[in-house]
Amino acid sequence: MNSLGFDKSPGDTRVVVAMSGGVDSSVAAALLVDAGHEVVGVTMKTFCYSGTPAHSKTCCGLDGIMDAKRVADALGIPHYVFDVEEDFTRDVIDDFVSEYAQGRTPNPCVNCNSNTKFKDLLTRGRALGCDQIASGHYVRVEHAPEGSSLLRGLDPDKDQSYFLWAMPRSLLPKLLFPVGELTKSAVRAHARDLALITADKPESQEICFVPSGNYRDLLEKRLSPVHPALQPGPIVRRNGEVVGEHSGYASFTVGQRKGLRGGFPEPMFVLQIRPHTREVVVGNRDELFEDVVDIGGLNWLAEPPTVGDRVNAQLRYRAAAVPAVVTRIDESLTLELAEPQLAVSPGQSAVLFDDRERVLGGGRIVSASTRALV
Repeated sequence: MNSLGFDKSPGDTRVVVAMSGGVDSSVAAALLVDAGHEVVGVTMKTFCYSGTPAHSKTCCGLDGIMDAKRVADALGIPHYVFDVEEDFTRDVIDDFVSEYAQGRTPNPCVNCNSNTKFKDLLTRGRALGCDQIASGHYVRVEHAPEGSSLLRGLDPDKDQSYFLWAMPRSLLPKLLFPVGELTKSAVRAHARDLALITADKPESQEICFVPSGNYRDLLEKRLSPVHPALQPGPIVRRNGEVVGEHSGYASFTVGQRKGLRGGFPEPMFVLQIRPHTREVVVGNRDELFEDVVDIGGLNWLAEPPTVGDRVNAQLRYRAAAVPAVVTRIDESLTLELAEPQLAVSPGQSAVLFDDRERVLGGGRIVSASTRALV
């Protein structure tokens, strides 16, 4: 039995590693090589790079492909580049545009991980004769006879479990996350010890297909100029009072203050987007707090909860999970939160955990409200 739980010697266990050209996936590959496994590095070309700056701070640019190749050479492992632009455009970019066009705020990294990265990597890994799939995500996976579980990464500042809820549950037994038990500082230290060129490489900061950081540019390229999301509309209070005009609701998300212009007696924030009327609803900060959340598009990585069960719900990346009770569940579910949360945004992911930080599953936020107003 080897370190991956296979009845094979380490050298007979083949692992395909998704290599983005960053330090995390570089160290993930190195750790597997150190353990004696046969490792194959793979980088995915996800989109056309013609409009991307030469040294973009994205995770999937040309620099990333070249750095992944250099690390693979340093580790003595084969490296392949696969063109997945068509699938990435359909599953990630088109969905991103569609969500904003409908007044929601998407999580493109969720779609990228659940579709492009892991599902595609499984197919290509099998073609390469690989037993397991690995990546540099800061999450943990536990393999046991009764099944495999996904858990938060050890480093709370880098935990990426929020982005992985949408993977097929059937993939879990095939997954490895070598850096999930490490902190970011330990990963960089290990990379320096190995003299890897990615050891001090800055982290990616933008959405890879929006290198400018302004997603409105992308929407204007991919939507019709007369699409309602890009057309002017009224800024209103919840009571219907018109208090201003915007230049397109696609530029707004729940909780946003920037772009509302001035003239209000107190700071105003976006409370809701109504695509059918092109209205952007605004209010004060106190009106942003809500404690009932409806979630659709569910996917489960463990047995689903039932009505009355208590879970911990994370409603945006970097936000702390909040205790909640499941009050309804079928093809969607409703949660009542123990404490009202600020700026619960439709389109964002809601990820459910149990008390031992195991990912139960998740979905997309459909709507949020306040119990007193339900």
